[in-house]
Amino acid sequence: MNLFGIGLDLIAISILVFGLYFPRHRRRDLVIAYLMINLGLIAVTSALVAEETTISIGFGLFAVLSLLRLRSAELDQQEIAYYLAAMTLGLVGALPLSPIWITVALMAIILIGLAIGDHPRLFGRYRVQVVTLDEAITNEQVLRARLEELLGATVHQIRVRRTDLIEDSTVVEVRYEQRTSTGQEHGA
Repeated sequence: MNLFGIGLDLIAISILVFGLYFPRHRRRDLVIAYLMINLGLIAVTSALVAEETTISIGFGLFAVLSLLRLRSAELDQQEIAYYLAAMTLGLVGALPLSPIWITVALMAIILIGLAIGDHPRLFGRYRVQVVTLDEAITNEQVLRARLEELLGATVHQIRVRRTDLIEDSTVVEVRYEQRTSTGQEHGA
């Protein structure tokens, strides 16, 4: 059993959950999910390694765990990234990698990648939102102007999901950039 790797994993998952994820996203329900997927995966991987099971069984387990969790609740892309990072930390922590600095480096790369990629100041003014308008708009230029007016933003992309001429409504997914910072970015 790789006790040093498991110790590193406990430190890394604590940083991921309590230092990065929760302060930025404030979803308490996912704290336990990230902790348990990590701890469960490190336990199972440690057992597989101790029994010298083939790596294909481990990857099969990884795939099954991913599918089960990702299908059980709706997660946004950031939450999926944290989820996969928690799983990866567990796998890396359980593997007896030599020299040990490889384990440290791989875990650091994962945590640094999350810290930078999910930092609120990185593209902090860019948003994606589904908007339902109480009018059917079929002209893209008119739709873009209406959305920019409503959102007070520069619209970069529009995907019309539904235009209902009978009920007089339009549902769009809009990707936009806020023109001025509201100062209400989610936590650092």
